Amino acid sequence: MLLAASLLLKGLAIPLLARIAWLDFTTQKISNQNVLLLLCLGLGSLQLLSAQSGSWWDMGLSAIAGLLLFVALFPFWLLRKVGAGDVKLMSVVPLLIGGSGLLVFSVLLLVFSLATALIVKNPSMLPAGAFRLYVQHLDRKGVVPFGVPISLAAICTIGFMIYVTLMPHPGPAI
Repeated sequence: MLLAASLLLKGLAIPLLARIAWLDFTTQKISNQNVLLLLCLGLGSLQLLSAQSGSWWDMGLSAIAGLLLFVALFPFWLLRKVGAGDVKLMSVVPLLIGGSGLLVFSVLLLVFSLATALIVKNPSMLPAGAFRLYVQHLDRKGVVPFGVPISLAAICTIGFMIYVTLMPHPGPAI
């Protein structure tokens, strides 16, 4: 029952992450309200999992990862290389996905970040003219909506975690 509630909280984060990605793409802003909502969903989900397993390891690992990401990205915000919303979002995502999903999230974030950078630098790869013009505008401004790859990686990681949890695992062959 606790596992189902935890998965529900993670599932509720998916539309919120999609909203964050869209707003970051269109306005280059990530609101504190959305990040705090993600934090609450993540902490609730982690607490339910910790209560079920009897171990707080996953929550501790997630908190350490979030703190390390904040400390590592804060200087980049000071140098105006990333936005404050991106730093806050990256700090909260480990608490949302849990320590067990950090590796999957990291790989997906790398893939989506590289794809975003490639699209921003080469907008001619895109089919739609209006979309291409918008991305060229982002390139001229020197802005990359980093919340988009963060959100996409988190959505895919949550989806993968839900899939792995709900799929029946075959027993050992006897």
